Amino acid sequence: MLVPDAQVRIWLYAPATDMRKSFDGLSTLVRNKLDEDPVSGQLFVFINRRRTQLKILYFDNSGYCVWAKRLEQGRFHPLVDGNKQRLAWTELKMLLDGIDLRSIRRFKRYQPPVNAGDAI
Repeated sequence: MLVPDAQVRIWLYAPATDMRKSFDGLSTLVRNKLDEDPVSGQLFVFINRRRTQLKILYFDNSGYCVWAKRLEQGRFHPLVDGNKQRLAWTELKMLLDGIDLRSIRRFKRYQPPVNAGDAI
């Protein structure tokens, strides 16, 4: 099972992706379409047109890794908002577990200010 570090950013590429793509094709999508660095250690999630297959690309200090899941029944139900969407680890887990992210009710939570270290 894939378990990312709590600080790792997870990005969903919303447009349908050709699941024949592997390391090179997916890393090119990350660079050209998501405007991110594929070797940054972040996770990049891709879903096919029928929403029955999902791939996650990441770099683990020694090389690229691709984690794939194909559903035997049902579909993935991501939130779709533009080409690029940031996911929390819990949202990725719910997506993998078949939970429709559009139907989730989110409550406001505390988030520290961006420049918290600058305050004296």
